[in-house]
Amino acid sequence: GKLRPRTAQLISLFLLVGYSLFAIGIGSLLLGYYNLVKWNRERRRLLIEDLETRIALLPLLQAETDRRTLRLLRENLEEEAKIMKDVPGWKVGESVFHTDRWVPPTADELYYLRPVSELHNQKFGLQWYV
Repeated sequence: GKLRPRTAQLISLFLLVGYSLFAIGIGSLLLGYYNLVKWNRERRRLLIEDLETRIALLPLLQAETDRRTLRLLRENLEEEAKIMKDVPGWKVGESVFHTDRWVPPTADELYYLRPVSELHNQKFGLQWYV
């Protein structure tokens, strides 16, 4: 038979609720994807900014390291001259390497005339606190 008007109204209401729930689900999914893409772009921009900052600061940090190395080498040469002043034929600062190229000194070479605590601090640094 024929449906009563109230029953037809309820059926259309349930269909409308189903479609609207589906549309709300799709809409929230699209909104979530939009926010995800937006956050990924922001995160990529921040990573590029961090990289550019590191690239900009690298020459300054390298120059500070070079100055520290040269200061330690000069102090070592002065100390070596004091220690070996009575040894005949000793040339202060003579390279032990048979090359004209610069060989970066190791931490042991830089700190061999200093207290052991300075060498350990240079080698291990903040690892003591971890």
